[in-house]
Amino acid sequence: MHNEAMGLDLLFQRLNASVGQLGLDLEIVCVDDGSSDDTYERMAQRAATDPRIRLVGLSRNFGKEAALTAGLDLASGDLVVPLDADLQDPPELIGEFVTLWEQGYDVVYGVRSDRSSDSRAKRWTAGTFYRLFNVVAHQPIPASTGDFRLMDRAVVEALKALPERNRFMKGLFAWVGFRQVGVPYARPARAAGESSWPYRSLFRFALDGMTSFSTAPLRVWTYVGVGAAVVALLAALAIIVRVLVAGRDVPGYASLMVVILFAFALQMIALGILGEYIGRMYQEVKGRPIYVIRDRIGFDG
Repeated sequence: MHNEAMGLDLLFQRLNASVGQLGLDLEIVCVDDGSSDDTYERMAQRAATDPRIRLVGLSRNFGKEAALTAGLDLASGDLVVPLDADLQDPPELIGEFVTLWEQGYDVVYGVRSDRSSDSRAKRWTAGTFYRLFNVVAHQPIPASTGDFRLMDRAVVEALKALPERNRFMKGLFAWVGFRQVGVPYARPARAAGESSWPYRSLFRFALDGMTSFSTAPLRVWTYVGVGAAVVALLAALAIIVRVLVAGRDVPGYASLMVVILFAFALQMIALGILGEYIGRMYQEVKGRPIYVIRDRIGFDG
């Protein structure tokens, strides 16, 4: 949860109407990711009257991946279902998830088969990301999937054992393996409030995913370097032949500057990509915790 105070009543209304009918022993772990509104205070009031609620308040906004990690660390159930509080992932599907789990699947994930509620630009960028990621990544991920899924306890324990701090959960969900199956659904618009994901954050998120699960951005510069060397060799041979045939050649200033600036731009891009990987190594070796808990309500001990 991040600034979701306006949608809490509808969220719990739909949770109680759908999951409450499954006859399961439930706990509802709510992670407040440093909200600036009164999300935590309203949830604390609910937790005082609903013994199923376990409320966690992080000390600041650590981001979606850290908040999701906190929820997985603290959930104790045999089955765990991450769910965004904005209701773009309908809780009514959880019953179908449980049915497929009973058939032997360890992970049942939602597939956003209809994203008409999203803008055209967001649909295009999301589709481009999944296609590009699955081309370069060592472990592909199902297209149009998010964090909404049911996981067996064995899967959750495998995820908790992964040590990295720069976490791209969609990739980690696929990496751990197990028997997985998708369930298509139409993704609705947000129930209330506004998205906390501007395009700048989405781009950064996509870059984190690429660098977490592929070394292709580094490897591609080997090919670029070889290609540039071949082009330079051919250009040098062409100049030599032209000088021998037509006499001394005087290169133009404009063409020389274009070549220099183009080579400089390639070097800067390569250094930038290298810096992205070095920066992630720097974050990992510091060993800081993924998140810090400020308050918790409803947990034993």
